[in-house]
Amino acid sequence: MNYKQIQKAIQAKKSFLCVGLDSDVNKLPASLPKNATGMLAFNKAIIEATLPFAIAYKINTAFYEALGAEGWEVMEKTLEFLPKDVFKIADAKRGDIGNTSKLYAKAFFETLAFDALTIAPYMGEDSVKPFLEYENKWVILLALTSNTGSQDFEMLKLSNERYLYEEVLLKSQEWANHEKMMYVVGATQSEKFQEIRKLAPHHFLLVPGVGTQGGNLEQVIEYGKNEAGGLLINVSRDILFASQANDFAEKANQRAEFWQKQMREKLTSVFQKN
Repeated sequence: MNYKQIQKAIQAKKSFLCVGLDSDVNKLPASLPKNATGMLAFNKAIIEATLPFAIAYKINTAFYEALGAEGWEVMEKTLEFLPKDVFKIADAKRGDIGNTSKLYAKAFFETLAFDALTIAPYMGEDSVKPFLEYENKWVILLALTSNTGSQDFEMLKLSNERYLYEEVLLKSQEWANHEKMMYVVGATQSEKFQEIRKLAPHHFLLVPGVGTQGGNLEQVIEYGKNEAGGLLINVSRDILFASQANDFAEKANQRAEFWQKQMREKLTSVFQKN
């Protein structure tokens, strides 16, 4: 999906919602087997329940890789459940020297046909460039994450008085524009969104940390939105594990609708201005 297609999807569904398919096999509802078969059935039910409200899905690959070959097969089949008009993110946090990155890019953009991949930027330009060579595919660079450890490096002050995450935002824009690159900015860092928007006014931001992690949705939208919508707000556990009973899909549907309703009013005001 390209920039305009993502914008149109946001407008059509009046939603920023990205459903995180962090399908922990140990947390599957009691009615499903705790194995690859159960995970696939769970994903299918969750996708069908949330599709009216979600414009993107994010697969955290760790939950699948932990199952070995079966887990990779679940990823492939899960992608087949997703229609073409939703944005498909591999949350794999790759980033290595150029030759290795080329193979990671092939794995996620050709073999598995994701639209986007999360990338750690700290090995620099040559580790990111191979992912940018694919047409209509996206790099989502880690900028300011929602975990407490983000303070260890991302918030370091440099000699030019910028924080390290700010340097990542500015330097990476020399590699690609807002039609190829997005940034991960955690919802628990909502006080930073105004400044981030000054540094990256047109880029989409993938925002984890709303829901179970307690990020402030209203502040994220108020300070993080732009003329295209500009946000993919990820909710995982609050939707996936809304119920451990047979009604898990119904409850997931209700939680997805809840989050979409929170986003709808703000989105209306964004697009009325454009």
